[in-house]
Amino acid sequence: MDPILNVVVRSLCVYLFMVIAIRLFGKNQLSQLNAGDIVLLLLISNAVQNAMVGQDTSLQGGLIAALVLFLANFILKRLMFSNHSFETFMEDDPVVLIKDGIVDQIALNRVKITESELEEAIREHGIDKIEKVKLSVLEVDGNISVVSEDEKSKQTHYTRIKRKNKRKYH
Repeated sequence: MDPILNVVVRSLCVYLFMVIAIRLFGKNQLSQLNAGDIVLLLLISNAVQNAMVGQDTSLQGGLIAALVLFLANFILKRLMFSNHSFETFMEDDPVVLIKDGIVDQIALNRVKITESELEEAIREHGIDKIEKVKLSVLEVDGNISVVSEDEKSKQTHYTRIKRKNKRKYH
């Protein structure tokens, strides 16, 4: 097989494997990373690098592998944009975690978020008690959005904090 085609096929196989593995093992594996998660991520990247380029450790081989990954990701995003059922398979719908100060314990269990993690997230939004939250949603991108009401002015406030390490769920 042509060396360039070999790198292309290997890179596509690794990309598809990683997308499927993340989906099957739960996207929350990519959420707030602890030391063990970082080690796992580094080991996976090292393991799949060899699987993608094989014996071709040249600059050309690395650039082709990177290009294939970018293209595969671009195509995946386009498929998700144009096909709703594929998008639903790849990314679940947003999940309501708190509504009018009441925690949905079933939803928390389903997305594997503990109450202490939820309390931490609402404190990051400047709210000290769950009871003050009108609505809290685990968004598709793994961020937790919080809508609260200012008690003095009775105005609704919406905040959304972008996390460095996004919480994904299965």
